[in-house]
Amino acid sequence: MTSSLIPIIDIFAGPGGLGEGFSAFKSGNQHKFKIKLSIEKESSEHQTLELRAFFRQFTKAPSEYYKYLRKEITKEELFSQYPKEYTAAQNEAWKIELAEKNRSLVKTRINEALGNQTNWVLIGGPPCQAYSLVGRSRMRKVNPWKYAKDHRHKLYKEYLQILADHQPPVFVMENVKGLLSSQRTITKKENTFDLILADLKNPSKAVYGNNPSLAYKLFSVSHESPENPEDIKPESFVVRSEEYGIPQSRHRIIILGIRSDIYKANPELLKLSKKQVTIQTAIGDLPKLRSGISKGEDTKENWQNTIKTIIDAKWLNELNDKSLKKAIIKATSKIGVKLERGGSFVNKEPSPKIYSEWYLDSALLGVCNHETRAHIKQDLHRYFFASVYASIKKCSPKLEDFPKELLPLHKNVKKKSIIFNDRFKVQIKGKPSTTVVSHISKDGHYYIHYDPSQCRSLTVREAARLQTFPDNYFFEGNRTQQYHQVGNAVPPMLAYKIAEIVYKVLENLK
Repeated sequence: MTSSLIPIIDIFAGPGGLGEGFSAFKSGNQHKFKIKLSIEKESSEHQTLELRAFFRQFTKAPSEYYKYLRKEITKEELFSQYPKEYTAAQNEAWKIELAEKNRSLVKTRINEALGNQTNWVLIGGPPCQAYSLVGRSRMRKVNPWKYAKDHRHKLYKEYLQILADHQPPVFVMENVKGLLSSQRTITKKENTFDLILADLKNPSKAVYGNNPSLAYKLFSVSHESPENPEDIKPESFVVRSEEYGIPQSRHRIIILGIRSDIYKANPELLKLSKKQVTIQTAIGDLPKLRSGISKGEDTKENWQNTIKTIIDAKWLNELNDKSLKKAIIKATSKIGVKLERGGSFVNKEPSPKIYSEWYLDSALLGVCNHETRAHIKQDLHRYFFASVYASIKKCSPKLEDFPKELLPLHKNVKKKSIIFNDRFKVQIKGKPSTTVVSHISKDGHYYIHYDPSQCRSLTVREAARLQTFPDNYFFEGNRTQQYHQVGNAVPPMLAYKIAEIVYKVLENLK
């Protein structure tokens, strides 16, 4: 790596999906970007960032890195063998909260990271939970004033602060689609997205009330810009990942900002894929696993017997749909005792059906972060019913499609107007997955595997595959934290494609 690489400052970095895409981007077989600083306040996400920063210090990762992923050595043993690279990783991945109290520290650290380089890129998106549709519906109902005052609404101001202070030639901001319908206040209806766009166009004016000369032109990476950029429609900023080769229906706002004084031409757009990538194409090669059993003896035999009891279950005998009933009976006959639950590392090499050069690392010798959750026995029956239903109907069952005996004792089920009618959602074979979100950390009900014989929710590695993280990208923390990290990330492969657009913008400046 050389000093000619374009510096990247990654803020609100999460586990590093956006940064991974930029770091991986090559032109003429040469890397073009280097992360100089990534900022994240959450501990487990910072640990993930730091480990990946360490990995990127090498042209070829050392054998000890893979030994750590296989749990053959500790992280301390890994880092102690490469102190120079570890120090560089520590300097790159910085654990700090972006807040008013830390602005001076952040400003100094960014200046130090950039040195005298002026051709650089700011990437990142403020935490988006307060903007999300589900989050807003819950928060507004419980406490509308708390929703209005939620600090996460204001976190984008820290993004503006950095724009105003450091004036990057180009920035990339990512956020949830729900931002389009978000309103800033309860008493006075103002569209949050319109206000944010206005601020992004002139961050110094928004932050300091001056320097109107510092302005940015805002572009979509998925839609052509109108002759007058001011006429761009908010929906144009939405990127539908499944249209660009990502095996997931993930719709997110991506804003590309180019400083007005260097603007020469509109940026190129993402190239549409010829066909969508299905979930089984992305994860079908990963080792098959069984779910665990909570509140009971968690053995392979007990797991098998729990599912086999479906044959004599009242709900199956009373099922009116004969073809579905037949399919369920047939599927139970295929349940065996061979499957394990997996673990932090599974000693079985995968063979991806697509993007093998991107996903696969032959030095890994297996799969990491591939461990199943445990579920109560009733949920195993629900998962089994739902996955067989989906295999027959080619859609996930709604709650009204479930036999009454399988309905959960959940407050939403009892309401005439059910808010979350898709309480159990199967990832449909033959289609991209639904959006992988941070809620996957709560339970697996929205992420049921399409294969009834495994009767489980998706693992962290499967979710990471759908997000297009390479298999050697290790997520730190406990399993819940790992799920949360994956769900909040930008798909690295999508980030790679955006990096290509950004690189061409910067090349045009020469």
